[in-house]
Amino acid sequence: QVQLVESGGGLVQAGGSLRLSCAASGLTFNSYAMGWFRQAPGKGREFVGSISWSGGSTYYADSVKGRFAISRDNAKNTVFLQMNSLKPEDTAVYYCAARAREIATPQRDDYNYWGQGTQVTVSS
Repeated sequence: QVQLVESGGGLVQAGGSLRLSCAASGLTFNSYAMGWFRQAPGKGREFVGSISWSGGSTYYADSVKGRFAISRDNAKNTVFLQMNSLKPEDTAVYYCAARAREIATPQRDDYNYWGQGTQVTVSS
């Protein structure tokens, strides 16, 4: 079966960096666009960014543009989220998701598979 497993979360001070990974199995990884979402306590799950199945196209939410970067390694079935200049408001559970299309979208319902999430906590 399809599995998406996030890792790399943790506690970091404001201004610091973290790199999240999402390892995929059970699917043809290079046939899926990938997205990252996050959910803070008491809030809905929001789009963070996405990358096309080739890695040639990325898209980011305004709240993270210029601070976060998504990349992928199709040989290793892994997508990454590099997070720099972290702020306390970035605190959330971060999820990766896979969409069986070339291009990912900001819409949660467009994704076929989800990981279980990894906690990111940014202290002030």
